[in-house]
Amino acid sequence: MVEPRLPAAYLMPGSTSFSEFLGAQAPELLPSRRALPPGHAGDLAPHATTIVAATFDGGVVMAGDRRATMGNIIAQRDIEKVFPADEFSVVGIAGTAGLAVEMVRLFQTELEHYEKIEGTTLSMDGKSNRLAALIRANLGLAMQGLSVVPLFAGFDHNAGLGRIFSYDVTGGRYEETAFHSVGSGSLFARGSLKKLYRDDLSSRECVTAVIQALYDAADDDSATGGPDLTRRIFPVVHVITADGGTRMPEQEVAAIADDVIAGRMQRPDGPAAALT
Repeated sequence: MVEPRLPAAYLMPGSTSFSEFLGAQAPELLPSRRALPPGHAGDLAPHATTIVAATFDGGVVMAGDRRATMGNIIAQRDIEKVFPADEFSVVGIAGTAGLAVEMVRLFQTELEHYEKIEGTTLSMDGKSNRLAALIRANLGLAMQGLSVVPLFAGFDHNAGLGRIFSYDVTGGRYEETAFHSVGSGSLFARGSLKKLYRDDLSSRECVTAVIQALYDAADDDSATGGPDLTRRIFPVVHVITADGGTRMPEQEVAAIADDVIAGRMQRPDGPAAALT
């Protein structure tokens, strides 16, 4: 008798959740099962900030600055914080960078696993709920200072629009209207978007608005990196529409960032909102 090449668990019908499958077969590989020594570990790893997202007619934009910090030290100047989750959604990370990237990879696999098992993709609500479950499983590490707070966005074909979801460290899921931001510079980014956002923004105007917001966040938050003109490092920007998600070419982002900076040379406090 020929022995199967794969263990029996791989040849049996199972859960549509990859994390549940992994938890049953190799639980030690799950980030949430990792044991840490007692105490606060939040200052031992780089942290990532700030992520912004905004909807426009026909889609949604998500952008992240490129700075990671450890305390008052800049740990990395060109870290990437926005990743495609699947063809029609993206996830941006704030919090402990290493664990956040690990969670994004697990989330990407979770969505791919579901599609292979079911032969179709999860709905936007299903995707956002799966990400909430992964965050909830990380609560033990979050209580030790290693929190991960992502921002999730994508195009919902059933609703015909772009949608944004935010989370807290316990896995609480909240759908946002129009725009949102997470990370240490989020208060300043949200204030900027509150001034600049309109319902009738085009895709390019929406990208300009989120870059303006990141500029304002970097202006007031030392953990958020602004456009680095010397090294030519600019925010990572993803645009998601009914046709799918794409990462905006760096040359296009650089051109918009250069226009934003040129505008700030004339008006350092940024564009003004109408008073009426």
